[in-house]
Amino acid sequence: MNMDYFDYAIGLKMINEKKWEDLFGFPRKEPEPEPQQHHCDLALAIQQITEDIVLKMAGTAKQLTGARFLCMAGGVALNCVANGKLLREHLFDDIWIQPASGDAGGALGAAYAIHHLHFGKPRKAEKHTDAMLGSYLGPEYHDAEIVDMAKKYKAKYSTYDNFNVLCETIAGFLADNKIVGWFQGRMEWGPRALGNRSILGDPRATGMQKRLNLKIKYRESFRPFAPSVLAEDARKYFEIDRPSPYMMLTAHVLKKRRKPLPENYHQFPLKDKLYYVRSDMPAITHIDYSVRLQTVHKETNPQYWNLIKKFKDITGYGVIVNTSFNVRGEPIVCTPEQAYICFMRTEMDYLVIGKYLFEKSKQN
Repeated sequence: MNMDYFDYAIGLKMINEKKWEDLFGFPRKEPEPEPQQHHCDLALAIQQITEDIVLKMAGTAKQLTGARFLCMAGGVALNCVANGKLLREHLFDDIWIQPASGDAGGALGAAYAIHHLHFGKPRKAEKHTDAMLGSYLGPEYHDAEIVDMAKKYKAKYSTYDNFNVLCETIAGFLADNKIVGWFQGRMEWGPRALGNRSILGDPRATGMQKRLNLKIKYRESFRPFAPSVLAEDARKYFEIDRPSPYMMLTAHVLKKRRKPLPENYHQFPLKDKLYYVRSDMPAITHIDYSVRLQTVHKETNPQYWNLIKKFKDITGYGVIVNTSFNVRGEPIVCTPEQAYICFMRTEMDYLVIGKYLFEKSKQN
């Protein structure tokens, strides 16, 4: 790098940090330290302003069009808290959010535009049908490629030709508080792991959130995780009346599943508030009892649905923790090799790639 440019970049960074501190009265938060109350206050203020803007824009769209349904895309459409609030306002009968909201989603828009404008094909939507079918549009890998990867790294594995038995085995590991990397079929298109490139855990375990953050994701221990729930069981756990297949909505944990807060809760230090067990699913319940949930449908992802069903058979809970298969600062894994490397560099207990099971304690 040119040293003049390097010096310029450092100087610009210092100026921007000084402007930040002058504006807000405290330095920018670095990734590692635990947040302070003023960080939380600022984040809440920004979130509330974002929600106000989204609601006003949606209200204007309703006023101008009179439409019953709303489709959303773009980076801000990934703000599932704002999306959940918009849904609860009942401005529209339903909303649909593009699962690859943001720059990546432009590829689909461009294809549809050419399809309609250049080739003259009609614009149509199937009634009450999600044409994205789970958004599993990425690459997939065959058995030979997985075995070749294992040979390259001299990895030891077990083979399960009966997928039901594999799901029963993995469900048992999850119920035993193990952490599993789950790699199946085509990769998800978009920023959310939806059960094909996921790291999984038990939502009932009180230490699961901190363990996943510190020993798997290598990030701040308070970061929340999402639940994947059997679509047909969603209302047994959450205040939700519609599907959320792309993890784009928030809902609240049912009141009967919440644990009461102690009288002196609001005098707790911030960290103690964040880690307080507030439901029977502490690993996925946010501080306000909300969750960012994914409903899993047998029609679009039978393998992942089957795994959660086996977990329910063992534990009585049709819910598991789902976080993206990556560590902080890296993209979600795509290939079997990337999955194995990530598995070995973290404290995951097991890795499943297709029908192959890798156990950490047996690896070189």
